[in-house]
Amino acid sequence: MKTSAYALQCTQNTVVGNDVFDFRFTKPKDFTFEAGQFVLFDVPLLDNPEDIQTRAFSIASAPHEEELLFVAKLIEGGRASAWIESRLQAGDTVRTQGPFGRFLLNEENPKEYLFVCTSTGVAPFRSQILHALQNGNTRRMDLIFGARTEEDLFWQQELNELTHTYENLFVHYAVSQPSASWVGHKGRVQTLFSQIAPDLSRKQIYVCGNPAMTDEVKKLCLEEHNVDKSDLHVEGYI
Repeated sequence: MKTSAYALQCTQNTVVGNDVFDFRFTKPKDFTFEAGQFVLFDVPLLDNPEDIQTRAFSIASAPHEEELLFVAKLIEGGRASAWIESRLQAGDTVRTQGPFGRFLLNEENPKEYLFVCTSTGVAPFRSQILHALQNGNTRRMDLIFGARTEEDLFWQQELNELTHTYENLFVHYAVSQPSASWVGHKGRVQTLFSQIAPDLSRKQIYVCGNPAMTDEVKKLCLEEHNVDKSDLHVEGYI
């Protein structure tokens, strides 16, 4: 698969959660990627557009979808956050490089899939789940999607619709600071994942989100639950 530079035209930039932006681009005809990969965006400094640095974003769309979808959680003082919130809009053309990365599903391993994420760490899993379902994969897939509050969750409607359409997909939402009305799982994903999926020996485990969470889940899997290293795949990012 080739890696190249592309000029992408933005079609949408929408707030979908608490400080979470869903932004989409037209997909060039010659752009191909594998579910789980990422691209590098050229991100200008707001006060000096000539000052360009690259920032990595996982591709949240599946390879068969017509648009390229990305999601970002704003970080105070972040270059990309300021650009996405204040500058990026439909019609803009943005230079990207990619695709990159080897955070890919092992389809040769017959074990079930367990996806564990926080916030925008769900991005590669949306791509991977849709791709697997599109290809007729019938093995069980569990997605544990963690956030601080209910307002920090997003894409629930689409994910819930997928669980109603596909009997092998199960989505579990976990909130660490829930309101009194929250009826889902309560707590951080690293304290819940082994409860939600107690038989980890049957799972391939894919973990994506903030580095503190991914490091802790990795440690728990390897040291307390005796998960085989070949069944554990971790990608940490802010």
